[in-house]
Parts: sequence; structure tokens; C-alpha cells
Amino acid sequence: MRELQHSPHVPFAAHLLERKDLSEDTALFRVSPEDGALATLSTFVPGQFLQLSVPGAGEIPISPADLLTPDGTMELCVRRVGHVTDLLHKSKPGAVLGIRGPFGSGFPLREMAGKPVLLLAGGLGIVPLRSLLMYLLRQRSSYGEITLMYGAKQPKLMLFREELSALAAAGGMRLYLTVDFAPETLDGGYSCAVGLLPDLLKGFHFDAVNTYAAVCGPPPLYRCLVTDLESAGVDATRILLSLERRMRCGVGRCCHCALGQKLCCLDGPVFRASELKGIPEAL
Repeated sequence: MRELQHSPHVPFAAHLLERKDLSEDTALFRVSPEDGALATLSTFVPGQFLQLSVPGAGEIPISPADLLTPDGTMELCVRRVGHVTDLLHKSKPGAVLGIRGPFGSGFPLREMAGKPVLLLAGGLGIVPLRSLLMYLLRQRSSYGEITLMYGAKQPKLMLFREELSALAAAGGMRLYLTVDFAPETLDGGYSCAVGLLPDLLKGFHFDAVNTYAAVCGPPPLYRCLVTDLESAGVDATRILLSLERRMRCGVGRCCHCALGQKLCCLDGPVFRASELKGIPEAL
């Protein structure tokens, strides 16, 4: 008898195993999807997104913070910003959530092989780039120099800072951190500049001709960074922008993520800067 294919519109069950607070309003949730979801979730490519549903509240698009682990769990980093995320943050281990996906296009990992990779993250934009970073580090010999530049409003809002510092100390990547302002004393054995993320690019020497740049952060950040990267010599086809903030339904039905003739959930959320030229509302 032919096995029925699972509908992408029906979520798989996922049990909440634990949560770790990363800041006053952001937490890392580790979930265990049901066995039927594992084959689908194992196809996740950094840059794609999932639809996470909370019973009694609704559904939200989420960029996984890492790939599916060998033991079948996945990490989701979520900021409390509305009704659905508020109920999620109140959920206790053992709660049953729902997961659909992955959806959209991710980063072109094969094309990036052998090349230097520069990751530029602002605020919560570190989440989709963390999944890319972890993939690159696990496949370290297949890629060139890896550099992460990460900016946040202030040190206490910088996510994964201890983890990133440890990864940099291990020697697999270069790490540059910056904050808009630093009202508190830094601790944790890491250094941090004070200024905006684009300031880190000023005077930064890198192989611009061969580098792939992956960018994710607040909307005002994109136009500035694209201009600076192109001025440095990075071709627009190698500037990869994650527009995951625009995600809605995930299957191209609501059209709330439309960019000109493109739909972020189908054509993105990862776009080359060259694809978005001529679309005024894109950046």
C-alpha cells in the first residue's frame, strides 16, 4: 500500500526539552520533533526557516539557530515580541509544540566552498547566521577564512557571546564584536568595540574579490552594508542577504512577504544583493 505523504501545511509535533535565557527577552529553546519529522528537518540548509506553532496561540516563522543534531533535536532562538512568543516563553519542558518546514532557500554552501566567508550580524540577525557559522566550522577544511562581525545595542543584549568567544579562541574563525554603547563593565574574557557594525568594516583588510558576505540584521543595516561591501570590492552576486524578518505563511499564499515580483518565502529568504537591485522596497 502506498504511504501517504505528509502535508507541508500540517505541523509535526515537537516536545520542548529545555530553554536557556540568553537575554531579558530572548531564549534558546531545544525541541525534539517526532520521528516522522526528522527526515524532512534533516534537509534544512542554513538560511531556511521553519514555522513554529504554539497551541492556543498561533504560528510564527523561525530561523533555526543550528542544524538538526545527531540525536534528533533542534535549537530555536526566539525573542518575546507578541502573543505567540509570549506563550512560548511561558511554556515548560514537556510542552508539545508544532513544526512545519523547512521552507525557502538557504545559503549556497557548495558555491561558497573554498572561499573566504564574512558573516555580518546585527542584533537578532545572529540567529540565522549562527546556523551558517556552525555548519562552516564543522566543515572547516572545505572553506576559506571565516570571519564574524557582530553588533548589538549593548553588551547584555549580545547573544551567544561566550560561545562565540570560545569558538574564536579555538582558532577556527576571526571574531569582531561591537556595541552601540557600553553602560556596564564587560566580563567574560572578551573584548568589544563601541560603535556601529559598519564601522568594523572600515580599514578591514580581506580578500574582497573571492569573499562571500552573509548579512542579517535590522532593516536599516542592509543598504549601508551592501554599499560598503561593494565599495570594498565584493561583487553583488556574492553578497547574501537573509530577509527572514519578512516571513509570514511560508508557502506563498498570503503574499505579505512580497518584494516586487518575488516572494521571500519561496524565492528567499536568502537573496543575492544583485537580485534585489531595482526593487525599492527590498532594502
